[in-house]
Amino acid sequence: MLARISRFDLSRIPQYPVLYGLLAALLALVLILLFVGRVPVSYNVRNLVVRWWITTMMVLAFVLVVGLMTVMLAFVSGMDALTGNSGQPGNIIVFSSGANDEGFSNLALSDVSNLERTQGIAVDEAGQRLASKEVYVIVNQDIPVPKGSPSRRRFVQVRGLEDAPMSAKVHGLELLPGSQWFSEAGVEQTSDGQQVLLQCVMGKGIAGELGLDRPGRQPLAVGEVFRMADREWKVVGLLNSTGSTYDSEVWAKRQIVGERFGKEASYSSFVMRASDIKQAPQLAETLKKSKEVALNAMTEESYFESLSDTSRTLLLAIRIVAGFMALGGIFGVMNTMFAAISQRIKDIGVLRVLGYSRTDVLLSFLMESMILALVGGLLGCLLGSLCDGWTAKSTVGGQGATKTVVLQFLVSQEVLAGGLLLSLLMGLVGGLFPAVRAMWMRILETLR
Repeated sequence: MLARISRFDLSRIPQYPVLYGLLAALLALVLILLFVGRVPVSYNVRNLVVRWWITTMMVLAFVLVVGLMTVMLAFVSGMDALTGNSGQPGNIIVFSSGANDEGFSNLALSDVSNLERTQGIAVDEAGQRLASKEVYVIVNQDIPVPKGSPSRRRFVQVRGLEDAPMSAKVHGLELLPGSQWFSEAGVEQTSDGQQVLLQCVMGKGIAGELGLDRPGRQPLAVGEVFRMADREWKVVGLLNSTGSTYDSEVWAKRQIVGERFGKEASYSSFVMRASDIKQAPQLAETLKKSKEVALNAMTEESYFESLSDTSRTLLLAIRIVAGFMALGGIFGVMNTMFAAISQRIKDIGVLRVLGYSRTDVLLSFLMESMILALVGGLLGCLLGSLCDGWTAKSTVGGQGATKTVVLQFLVSQEVLAGGLLLSLLMGLVGGLFPAVRAMWMRILETLR
């Protein structure tokens, strides 16, 4: 757990001034209540211990609400990180005219030939232009099921590439140790020479998804074979692509993918790296306005930003859910605090007789609620952070296009700060009204 939390970069805090400002203000309030109140803290501690069942109920309420919130926000953070990590700075992605996604794009071979001569494309150390010609298709794969069971299918994203090592360089990806790229032919024969296998490279996410079909439910490894589109495919390599949409794709030779899935005469996209990263948006706009051929071009970062519409919708939904959860939590805290006060009416009277003012009583009870909220919030964040690194299957999309992806839950420092802030707000609002009621109790009524 400490290893996971240690990777949070504290230098990112200034990007969220409102979140951290509110959290700092509430933590400062807790400290003020601890040191400014005249009622001894030992009195509050004793009551919390003596009435341990009420204390436990309140802490559990905070833990459950904050823990669940942390898990939901970690899912959205993972989805945001997925689209944010997929686009390379300086990359420009070109589609056919009118297409906003590679799933709908059909670039003619002649168009791509013209694009290869575009001025301003970066070159690598060997002098080769950093450009990738790609075909993207979604394949409907049959999932093996027991005899007599209804058929099941999944959609698998397949990307056909002309030059896989160059495409990986353009997209900023590498192979994992023990992997290799598919051959120039993209196929190989089995050892007995009886069958031809289609070679492919895939991300670890889709390798795990396809591995669910096997008895051991282990991710596919290099050298293993699976069936898709009525052919046998052999995994020759795994991509180091965790945290990007490419982790959910199968890569193979472009000619084979195009021929088998109806795109032998066209490409889906042409991705190029601008020689000057800062000029990438301008170069994309120039290509878009080209009079020679009708194209749609945009920076790769803009393209993946458009796919984050799904995560923004989920975030809005989670905020609404969080509002209802917080409201329910506040009423739960208020109810429990009112119950605690009803059992301590004589205590309140004794405090007043001893000379403590109404304000002292208010601060004492509010401090109890805030301390319980802080403890419950920390425990809830700790519980919720256990989901960091979990994987889940979801979709990302925007502008009418969607991609099925395997993402990782990400418990970032903002997620933890948001959970703790929610807990402290619940403690403040939920404890304030009962504390005010305790403050206005008359001494004679409390001592009856």
